[in-house]
Amino acid sequence: MEELVKIMLASGKAGLDLALYVLMPVLVIMMGIMKVVEARGILALVAKLLRPFLRRFGIPGTGAFAIVQMLLVSFAAPLATLAIMEKDGTSKRQIAATLAMVLTLSQANVVFPMVAVGLNLGAIMLTSIVGGLAAAALTYYLFARSADDASPPEAGIVPDPEKCRRTTTLNLLIVGGQEAIQVILGTIPILILAIFLVNILKATGAIALLETLLTPLFRLIGFPPVAVLPLATKYLAGGTAMMGVTLNLLKEGAITTRELNRMAGFITNPCDLVGVAVLISAGNRCASVVRPAIAGVVAGILIRGVLHLLMF
Repeated sequence: MEELVKIMLASGKAGLDLALYVLMPVLVIMMGIMKVVEARGILALVAKLLRPFLRRFGIPGTGAFAIVQMLLVSFAAPLATLAIMEKDGTSKRQIAATLAMVLTLSQANVVFPMVAVGLNLGAIMLTSIVGGLAAAALTYYLFARSADDASPPEAGIVPDPEKCRRTTTLNLLIVGGQEAIQVILGTIPILILAIFLVNILKATGAIALLETLLTPLFRLIGFPPVAVLPLATKYLAGGTAMMGVTLNLLKEGAITTRELNRMAGFITNPCDLVGVAVLISAGNRCASVVRPAIAGVVAGILIRGVLHLLMF
């Protein structure tokens, strides 16, 4: 029992340190900037310009917001865009394609903190776009082709001009920062529980057993045996918990920055138990297409993973 309490306390400390000293500074600044860009109409302009291109992959124009939100804010940020698609007449087939793309892209709340320890930002962004668009196209044209598709008119997100004029840039930055803090506070319980689960798996020897079983495969593709820990953490406990584990491994010298970049295509995405649960909470129509979307995500992540293995 004493050992269990120690694991609980260590998990709580690790979760709070990660949330307050790594995630919060990045998200407060990034969400503040995004709030200004959105209010000034820049995001609406981007969506309008990208609509003809995105349509080829089964993504509505508003999907441009989801791309920017995932790559520059956090895994939870596209939830707002998916919620809008639930109500604006977007077909379930297009929602499935957008969900597949979002779940394949790299999540900013993991990428930007890890860039500071050697993650290649350019490569991450490139493979995210390639893998995300591939996942969307496969979902739209193959996996979700039986979903209803009434080809509704695409609704844009247009900021209120009067509201924009009345709101100063400073106020927008503050509002964005406050929203970021709310996101962080909401992730703390999940983060602590996820780290606790991983620590229990380590203490019971489950992770060590996986390392033994997967070592031949990992050697074949150039992964260190210890990569089992961040990979298992990522898909069981989420990207944020994975980041905490990976940062510790880098600090201890257990993995190199090159090995980190080789693994990045498989671990820097929100397709895990936590990420999927958060994103499908946008509404019933979104939840109803999660299966075809996941099929597209698997293909997209494999494409991203292979690209990283070839690049590094």
